[in-house]
Amino acid sequence: MHQISNYVYARDELLGWDIPTARLPNPYHDFPYMVLEGVLTPAECRAITAHTLSDNKAVQAELRGRSLDTAIRRTDIHTLTSEHRAVYDRRFDAVRGKIEEFFALSLSKATDVQVLGYESGSFYLKHSDDSSELRDREGNIVGFKPVAPERKLTTVLFTTSYTPHPTDQDHFSGGELLFNYLCDESGITITLRPEAGDMVVFLSNPYFSHEVLSVQDGYRLSLVQWHDSL
Repeated sequence: MHQISNYVYARDELLGWDIPTARLPNPYHDFPYMVLEGVLTPAECRAITAHTLSDNKAVQAELRGRSLDTAIRRTDIHTLTSEHRAVYDRRFDAVRGKIEEFFALSLSKATDVQVLGYESGSFYLKHSDDSSELRDREGNIVGFKPVAPERKLTTVLFTTSYTPHPTDQDHFSGGELLFNYLCDESGITITLRPEAGDMVVFLSNPYFSHEVLSVQDGYRLSLVQWHDSL
C-alpha cells in the first residue's frame, strides 16, 4: 500500500500499471475524496425520490459503449423535472467553490445529470469513469485506456439513505459505494454508505475505480454528473 492522504492508502498494484490520466489531490487532505453533507434538504430528497418512483419512462442504463449488459450493470435511468433540475443546479453552484479548492482545479463543462435508480438486485461492477481496463490473455489487468478524457471529476448526490433495515422508499440496504483500490491503514477497502442529501466527489481516473454493490432491499437513488476542468 502507498499512502495518498492522511487516512487513505492505494493498493500497490496501481504503481505497476500504465495510467495515462493518473492524478491525485493534495496528499495532506484527510481523504482523497469529498463527502459534502446536506447539499439537498430532506424535503428536496423526498420530492425527487417520489417523482422518480412514479416515473414510467425509465430506461435501463447502458455501458459507456452504448451496449446493454445486465451482468455488468443493472440500473435504471430517470429524468429530472425542470423544477428539480433547477434545485440541483442551485445546490451544486453553492458547493462548486469548495470542490474546486479541494481538488485544485476549475470546473468547466459537465454532462447532463444522470438520475440513477437501483432497486433490489441492482448493481454496477467495478469500473473507472474515464478509462477502460486493458487485460492480457490471462485476464490480468495491465493498464488503462482513456476513453472519456473529458471526465475529470465525478459527483454523486444521493436522495436516499443507507440503513441496514429499510422500512420505506427513502432508504436502502446494500448498495454501498466501494472504491476497489483504496483502503485504510489496515488494508480494509474504503466503502461509503452516504445519507440522503450527501454529495460524494472524486476524481474520475482509475485510482478511483469503484462499484455499486448489489442493493438488498429498498431504493437507492443518486444524481450523477461528470465534469471537465482546467
